[in-house]
Amino acid sequence: MTAGEHHGHVLYVRFDGCSEEVYPALIGLLHGITPVVQPVPRDAAFADVRGSLRYFGCDALQLAQRLRVQALARYGADCTVGVAGNPLLARMAAEDGPPGAVRRVPDEPEAVSGFLAGRPTVALPGAGPATVRTLTHYGLGRIDAVAAAPPATLQRILGAAAGRRIHDLARGIDPTPVTPAALPRSASAEHRFGHDELDPVMRRRALLALADRLGYRLRGEERTARTLTLTVRYADRSVTTRSRSLAESTAHTPELAATAYALHDGLGLQRARVRALTLRAEGLVAARHATRQLSLDPADERRRRAEAAADRARGRFGGGAVGPAAAHPPPGTAGAA
Repeated sequence: MTAGEHHGHVLYVRFDGCSEEVYPALIGLLHGITPVVQPVPRDAAFADVRGSLRYFGCDALQLAQRLRVQALARYGADCTVGVAGNPLLARMAAEDGPPGAVRRVPDEPEAVSGFLAGRPTVALPGAGPATVRTLTHYGLGRIDAVAAAPPATLQRILGAAAGRRIHDLARGIDPTPVTPAALPRSASAEHRFGHDELDPVMRRRALLALADRLGYRLRGEERTARTLTLTVRYADRSVTTRSRSLAESTAHTPELAATAYALHDGLGLQRARVRALTLRAEGLVAARHATRQLSLDPADERRRRAEAAADRARGRFGGGAVGPAAAHPPPGTAGAA
């Protein structure tokens, strides 16, 4: 191990406020440092710089600072970087404070336990709302409490595999490698609420609007999606992501919306304070290559004809000219924009 590796060799980079168009170029900056880059669309990436330290003659912390300067100089995009010995700690370091900084968790066990001590269990990437609720019910609402709990107890509460996994995470252990990957062919849309949104009705309206935007974009580009991914960002800056394969590749807004609703409802977010929702269509293929099962439902054909007419109106008068009425609350309704 070189001296630089004592500072960690995994970077978690969050490009703050970057657009979908700039994101690939920012990923390209990371590839200029190391070939081991794992994009986390739509605004982040992991990078393993272990093989780059000797080449650049500096440690990971200095590489992270160099990356920030390059992103600002070339694209006007700031970034927040976490540096640590594994992806879990690197991500938590990046999320430990305001944007626009480089933060490091040293590799020493005492430093790791000190970094994790006192933090709520919800701050652990990979601990979803249901897991956090279960642990809190048993008095394990803090990471250090989970780390101190007997593994057998956690396995009894959560199940064998999940119990072992959460016990490792609570001690800062994450053997997951950074896996090099190409940027996935995807399209995304995001809705940021003006306040922490507790109302599931307002969240479903936002999801319908996102599905409508995605569907319109995909149809305009003559593409369809095989998979839909929902990312939920909470008030405490934790994130949950869920994906579902579609029954058939589609760009039809009602089908996208139905899948988005199912993903949202499956999370059980009755009391969650949601800051933002992102819907991403993945596995994109040319529409001419997509197959669609013929429908004998006249209502479905009418919806598709109406959708095509709405697309033509948008093409003529702008993207906001037409949209589903259910995506917008009535005037005077609480939460209306």
